[in-house]
Amino acid sequence: MTNTQIVIAELPSDSLTPAHFKQTTADMPVAGDGQVLLKVILMSIDAANRSWMKGATYRAAVNAGDAMPTYAICEVVESNSDRLAVGDIAASEATWSNFVVADAHKCEKLPKVPQLSNLMSVYGIAGKTAYHGLISVGQPVAGETVLVSAAAGSVGGYVGQIAKALGCRVVGIAGGAEKCKWVTEELGFDACIDYRAPGMSKALRAACPDGVDVYFDNVGGTVLEAALFAMNEKGRIVCCGAVSQYDTETPTGPRNLPGLVVVKRLRMEGFIVMDWTQNDAKALRALQTWVDAGQIKVTEDIVDGLENAPQALIGLLAGENKGKRMVRVAADPS
Repeated sequence: MTNTQIVIAELPSDSLTPAHFKQTTADMPVAGDGQVLLKVILMSIDAANRSWMKGATYRAAVNAGDAMPTYAICEVVESNSDRLAVGDIAASEATWSNFVVADAHKCEKLPKVPQLSNLMSVYGIAGKTAYHGLISVGQPVAGETVLVSAAAGSVGGYVGQIAKALGCRVVGIAGGAEKCKWVTEELGFDACIDYRAPGMSKALRAACPDGVDVYFDNVGGTVLEAALFAMNEKGRIVCCGAVSQYDTETPTGPRNLPGLVVVKRLRMEGFIVMDWTQNDAKALRALQTWVDAGQIKVTEDIVDGLENAPQALIGLLAGENKGKRMVRVAADPS
């Protein structure tokens, strides 16, 4: 039996294209002592995938010939550990593959739920990133203005809905009039600014007449630059990602960064969701409460087929997704 994988054919120097990937066939991986063989069901598609191709970050760099790393929800098909049994559903570090081997103690056993994809979106990496970043880093207070870039994306949409549930005024930034309409009408943001339209800075001032207290930054670049000018004194900037910078050879902006941070006494803090795992149980309880109360709408963007993973990532970098993007590699076993 063989295992299909998507590997990096060549590291990109500029924008990512399908030619940077290739599909290969390898021998089926074998689970050793304390390990499990996992059948991949759902793979997370994240802008971070592109940043890993630029060199080592908080994880090792991805090189030509490597299968693309990912976070996945899997079914245990063989177990050499008493931690997981055959048939269990587990979350694990994985690769763009049909099957992977993992150390059982590094896997997280997941509950069997009616909608497995929810464990990837609102109750998974997207929802937890939104919660930990906004609550623990941004520390919003009811009545404050929260600005969110990539507001139609996997994390940004949940950030805005959480902020609304906490009593904040929420303004999003998204690409295109149609997306902005979706963000306000479907997700309930108070306003949304189209960064592709002319006059973004003017639109930002109009949408945030009292300034911005918390900015949740998913994009970096010129959008971050515009947000800096709108920040109130002692505002907080949550640096979650820089998707506008990942897929280009020459990153841009922001200008005036040191001066504005000093003059406005701003706090900018980067974070990785894994830094806050000790608070995951609290996050999941809160997220479930808000979902059950109708204060959070679950938004998912699922692409079918392992072979479509490269285009799913390319499309995400271009901003075509609404909600958490993932690839369905195999059917939900339940």
